[in-house]
Amino acid sequence: MDEDALRRLIVELAGSLFARGFSVGSAGNISARLADGFLITPTNSCLGRLDPARLARLDATFRHVGGDAPSKEVFMHRAFYTARAEAGAVVHLHSTMATALACLPGEPDSPIPPLTPYFVMRIGRRLPLIPYFRPGDPAMEPAIHEAARAARAVLLANHGPVVCGKTLTDAVYAAEELEEAAKLALLLHAAQPRHLTPRQVDDLLSTFG
Repeated sequence: MDEDALRRLIVELAGSLFARGFSVGSAGNISARLADGFLITPTNSCLGRLDPARLARLDATFRHVGGDAPSKEVFMHRAFYTARAEAGAVVHLHSTMATALACLPGEPDSPIPPLTPYFVMRIGRRLPLIPYFRPGDPAMEPAIHEAARAARAVLLANHGPVVCGKTLTDAVYAAEELEEAAKLALLLHAAQPRHLTPRQVDDLLSTFG
């Protein structure tokens, strides 16, 4: 996909996420890898009102080289790109159900159990919970990077999810699936639901992982 088409796709998918309440106000940010750098949504921008020509452009070292100033949370995107060579895009949202889970005490290893095959296919075996950091604090980058080496998504405590994918569309689909999985986890929390077995999870990952 050429750069102009990717810019338009970022705006289209960001607008869809905003329209469905996955982010509000200026919350959330999206980035995508280029052959020689990255595109990322500008700081304090609304995902529902982006201009493709004003997306921030970064070079391969994440230095700002064009467009509006990049999101102040560029470091969380960098953490995924440097941890996972296959990452082609990163989506950070404040989606309601995932953020609700991020506000509850839970297992740092994975606050969402393997309830559906779609969660495993899109997110993987684990969704690590990153300890709380003040929003915009670059000190969280090493923690995200370490977790991302073995996970395609993380949940930031009291903040929200960060998800990567091989393509921008993959990353958005994964972020949407994570939100649905968080909703299921909250709805079924007191019901002792049936989880996928380790063998079933292994089978899914061997095919779709």
